[in-house]
Amino acid sequence: MIYKVIKTLTYSGIKDITIVLGGESVGDFIKLLGDGSDFNANFSYVYQQGAGGIAEALYLTKKILKGHKIAVILGDNVFENSFSNAVEEFENNNEYGCILFLKEVPDPERFGVAELNERGEIINIEEKPKLPKTNLCVTGLYFYDENIFKIIEKVINDIGYSDRGELEITDVNNYYIKIGTAKAQIVNGFWSDAGTFKTLLRCCNFESEFSKRE
Repeated sequence: MIYKVIKTLTYSGIKDITIVLGGESVGDFIKLLGDGSDFNANFSYVYQQGAGGIAEALYLTKKILKGHKIAVILGDNVFENSFSNAVEEFENNNEYGCILFLKEVPDPERFGVAELNERGEIINIEEKPKLPKTNLCVTGLYFYDENIFKIIEKVINDIGYSDRGELEITDVNNYYIKIGTAKAQIVNGFWSDAGTFKTLLRCCNFESEFSKRE
């Protein structure tokens, strides 16, 4: 799975990659992946103590990534396509502070759910709602501008950690939406997380069929 995530980045033209690790398997991952040369990339590593949320994991990379536009991808997300065009557009366009990649799903209550207006602009994200307003979930791929770490700090000071003890990436994304610099982009092709046994099987079946086409 981690290979697929890395390939999504490298096939999109992203070669400088910081990997956030936690738990007891840190050494195993570093031994497996090395310095990134096997992937024609450059790897650096950051350690996260405990399950403090995606935004916390991202904030831990500040010393390495501060001052750069960045792409963030979660380790259990499988995408069919690369995002090279979106990367190029984001690098050369300062109109948006972030791009949030959305996908229609049958079980939106498991995710952050996006609400769009009639112009297709994203106006709100609700985290794991019991009664989702749409079936558009926010996938585990995000593009952020150079202000990302300042915005995370604002979330820390103004909102803090959620009841489940996490610094929520949804709060970060909603801040970008609030200031009017978030763009929604629909994901084409296959996408799934592997957060349940059912979706893990879905990812494995897709990879099995995808490898036959390569």
